[in-house]
Amino acid sequence: MTVALLGGITLQLIHPQVLARFIDVAVADATADALLNLALMYIGVALGEQVLRVVSVYAASSVGWTATNALRADLAAHCMSLDLAFHKTRTPGELIERVDGDVTTLSRFFSQFIIIILGNGLLLVGVVIALFFVHPLAGVGGLVFTVAALLLMLRLRNIAVPYFRDYRQQAADFYGFAGEQLTGREDINANGAHGFFLRRLFEINQAWMLVYHKARLASTTLWASTDATFALGSVLALTIGALLFQGDLISIGMVFLIFNYFSQLARPITQIREEIELFQQADASIQRIRELLDTESRLDAGGETRIPDGAFALVFDKVSFHYDDPDSDEERDWALRDIDFELPAGETLGLLGRTGSGKSTTARLLLRLYDPQRGEIRLNNVPLRESPLTDLRQRVGLVTQDVQIFEASVRDNITFFDDRIPDRQVIEAFALLGLTSWFETLPNGLDTPLGSDGRGLSAGEAQLVAFARVFLKQPGLIILDEASSRLDPLTERLIEQAVDRLLEGRTGIIIAHRLATVQRTDRIMVLENGHVVEYGKRAELAQTPDSRFSALLRAGQMDLLA
Repeated sequence: MTVALLGGITLQLIHPQVLARFIDVAVADATADALLNLALMYIGVALGEQVLRVVSVYAASSVGWTATNALRADLAAHCMSLDLAFHKTRTPGELIERVDGDVTTLSRFFSQFIIIILGNGLLLVGVVIALFFVHPLAGVGGLVFTVAALLLMLRLRNIAVPYFRDYRQQAADFYGFAGEQLTGREDINANGAHGFFLRRLFEINQAWMLVYHKARLASTTLWASTDATFALGSVLALTIGALLFQGDLISIGMVFLIFNYFSQLARPITQIREEIELFQQADASIQRIRELLDTESRLDAGGETRIPDGAFALVFDKVSFHYDDPDSDEERDWALRDIDFELPAGETLGLLGRTGSGKSTTARLLLRLYDPQRGEIRLNNVPLRESPLTDLRQRVGLVTQDVQIFEASVRDNITFFDDRIPDRQVIEAFALLGLTSWFETLPNGLDTPLGSDGRGLSAGEAQLVAFARVFLKQPGLIILDEASSRLDPLTERLIEQAVDRLLEGRTGIIIAHRLATVQRTDRIMVLENGHVVEYGKRAELAQTPDSRFSALLRAGQMDLLA
């Protein structure tokens, strides 16, 4: 790209000289052959200039796409590495705008900014030097014009940056809102909330339009100032040419050459102006991208101590956790407070409690989606913070009632697009979970396509996919977070069979709202407002008349946890 650009600059300097020579030769009544040779040279230089321009644009596009795709990948990977607290404060649409919208703004900046600035800077120097060769007065005029134009643009360079930064943020707000509303379209339709959706959409678009106008107005100021400078440059070129020609110091061809070179000064200055204008937009995007890349996860990568294989023995040692901003001085609203219990390896814990009691928070801490502010969690006597984070999440399995299905085949949905897992292993997982009969109903087997919103699967079948995913990981700890709370009885029986197979030889935690779900558990823990109000062996608690669990069994409902 650099070679093509510099070659094009050289031809741009030669081009007007050939034409000036043609004018002088024509005025001097030269032969047709001489004029024809100059004309052919002119055409050759023009064609060469265009070819080099095409090559430089093609190369620049390749550089731009390569760089921006690499940056998109880096940003996406960084977003995935950030903790859940970060994602709770950002909408998916906003992150998409950061990862794609802001990066797209940088595509030309990556591909051409440095080369165009340097290349056109060299062209400006070359034109001024060429003007000095024509006549010192022309050179001085060209130099003064170039310096004045560049100083004016540099002075006006930053006026639009804050407006374009606001513009990019407004775009992020729009995509965040649109993504959120489209995701919740079922509830919007069911509750007749179209009016709210359209009104809010109108308000966001109005604000977006106003910010855009401010940004464009600031950019137009730079554009209009540059065009006015070019008009003065043309006047200066014609004045210098006329004075030198009237004094018989230059030929008519040289007058054309001076004017042409002054016109050529306009082109690199225009391109530099455009790059500076784009840089204003890019600068706003760069600041937003840097802000995202500078955001650090509250979770470290963990240590290097690998948890021993087999079923995990679980220990919560006086664990307390809150979701509040860690930098806030406000009084804490603890989601969990002084949780202290042990679960032997191979046993299953039934975790009961009403909504907001801390059940799901417990599961999130075990996966290190968050870290507790106080206390310590250990698996097989290894503190979670000392185990590698990626290894921990591979060895702790979680199944929830909301299963994420991707727009891909059944195979890819189960293996998470890991083509190293053979089909035989996936089919064996179905067999071991007792799901062969269900697998045989799939029209195309593992190649059966699924939709991103679960099209092609019922709620129960989505749960079966989730069980197969977890089974392939061969984890030492299984967490079932109300995994069968929305299933019909027939599918639930199939799920129960899969759960039995899944928990064999593993430690398990079953979070449930229904008593039937915890009948297979060895121990029971009841949470209330983040505190453990009851913990013990299920059989013993069931036989203890004054226990919470015994009262629940007698009542046959969960409401007594209030």
